[in-house]
Amino acid sequence: MDHHEEESVGKVYDARLMRRLLGYLYPYRWRAMVAVLMIITSSALQLVGPLATAVTLDLFVVPVSEGQPDTAASRWVAAFLDAQGWSLSPEQGVIALALTYAAALMLAFVVLYAQGYIMEMTGQLIMDDLRRDVFGKLQRLSVSYFDRHPIGRLVTRSTTDIASLNELFTAGLVSVFGDIFLLAGIVIALFILHWKLALVSFSILPLLLVLTFWFKTRVRRSFREVRVKIARINAFLQEHIGGMSVVQLFNRQRQVYEEFDAINEEHRVVNVKAIFYFAVYFPGVELITAVGLALIVWYGGGLIIAGALSFGALVAFLQYAQRFYRPLADLTEKYNILQAAMASSERIFQLLDAEVEIEVPAEAYAPQQVAGEIQFSQVSFSYVEGEDVLRDISFHIAPGETVAVVGHTGAGKSTLANLLLRFYDVDRGRVEVDGVDVRQWHPAVLRRQVAMVLQDVFLFAGDISSNIRLGKQSIDDERLRWAAAEVQALGFIDKLPQGFSTPVLERGAGLSVGQKQLIAFARALAFDPRILILDEATASIDTETEQLIQQALERLLTGRTSLVIAHRLSTIQKADRILVMHKGRLREQGTHHELLALQGIYHRLHHLQYGGILET
Repeated sequence: MDHHEEESVGKVYDARLMRRLLGYLYPYRWRAMVAVLMIITSSALQLVGPLATAVTLDLFVVPVSEGQPDTAASRWVAAFLDAQGWSLSPEQGVIALALTYAAALMLAFVVLYAQGYIMEMTGQLIMDDLRRDVFGKLQRLSVSYFDRHPIGRLVTRSTTDIASLNELFTAGLVSVFGDIFLLAGIVIALFILHWKLALVSFSILPLLLVLTFWFKTRVRRSFREVRVKIARINAFLQEHIGGMSVVQLFNRQRQVYEEFDAINEEHRVVNVKAIFYFAVYFPGVELITAVGLALIVWYGGGLIIAGALSFGALVAFLQYAQRFYRPLADLTEKYNILQAAMASSERIFQLLDAEVEIEVPAEAYAPQQVAGEIQFSQVSFSYVEGEDVLRDISFHIAPGETVAVVGHTGAGKSTLANLLLRFYDVDRGRVEVDGVDVRQWHPAVLRRQVAMVLQDVFLFAGDISSNIRLGKQSIDDERLRWAAAEVQALGFIDKLPQGFSTPVLERGAGLSVGQKQLIAFARALAFDPRILILDEATASIDTETEQLIQQALERLLTGRTSLVIAHRLSTIQKADRILVMHKGRLREQGTHHELLALQGIYHRLHHLQYGGILET
């Protein structure tokens, strides 16, 4: 895995990416608007408490005398009580305002709960849409894209990166409105209470900004380092857990453990560094906040002594100041969330913007019936530009004909199948099915008419029947059993604990290689394709099993156009024609006996496999 891509953390804010992210929020804009209104309401309710405290102290606990300074809220409450003709005792006043404070807190709790629930639901809906888009794009991308990009990285895009965006939508975008509104409300309230004391309260802001800038720059670098180290740990674990049998076979446990220990230690070091920054920042914020509160007590206490400020206003100042400093610290956390989301969104949109190389033609060819005629005309192809794998390949396969392809490893045999299925497009020449270039076919229709059995059979988690049907419900139980019986798979399936309902573990763990290949043969037969491709399909089957399926293969190949790619020449001697590939070129073709008589490449391959025993 290339770790350098994980090092990029992107811009702190990218307007282009944010517009695309907000596009996913647009279908749920009414939910988001309600959540914003709720969080603004909760911020307004948080302003009630300090005012209620000031009114309680100024009117009922430490009543201010005529002509002495008080708060606007105290004057308003006193005027309201006088207008109603109510006269409250200190005890009644304290209880009334305490109930008001409690009611504001309870209402704020209810509003915040509703807002949090709405945004979490909205976040999950957005993540659901994003995952659908990512997985849908992965299904449309050509096979060549997966050749260039490690599977582990693509899984990370679909899981970890999308989870980072979930945090942005649920704890970042909306809650920042609440923080900003709360800060604005507190600033206004402080200046109304006493503008000079407000300036004293804000005198510590430069220190907070310096500390925050220091923390931000260090954490960003640490964030990048942690991502790199965890990427290395994941890659190492994936490789060595997958290859554990080789590790144990060659007694490399100690060496591998030491390598992992070194990588793990690097990860621990960068994590400890990140913890150090957090350990300095948050206590530093608390210390600066305490200094700010001390300044308020010092200066405000002097104002009270001088008769320029009420005791209730000072207490309200202290409560507002505490609530003012907390959102400032929270904004730093929002910064980290935004940074992580920008980095993740950049990688996700790179995937979503990846070019789909195998496009569906505007007027795609999609016939109801397929004869199965195949024609390769002057086909050349390279996986890497300038390094041809196939050079000027031409051959014809008539409907119902069985043609085998043999040759040394790397001769280009499997590439023929990839081009026929249009997993890749040719560089030069044409590949035709029923006289129509495969680039004009609808890929889904073309591939529906082709079944391919590989040497390395892929089985999905589920059960035996679902791995044969692959979701095609038209394949009923009767056809399922018939297909399994035809390829000699029914015997071992019926002996399994739950027969066709026996669970299949990841990649078919618990089944032998031969059993998995028999299941793949049953899958191909059940789908009844017009074209059959066998790519080293019997290479991993033991001789006894191979003999069992030879008759089934003859029935499977009958009436179908078949392309059989093989190393073991014993499996293709009865083919109608054999193509011999060598270094990307078609060097020989003919029947088994005709090729032996040529005394060429096929003759040498046969001699290598069977020694001096040559068939005549």
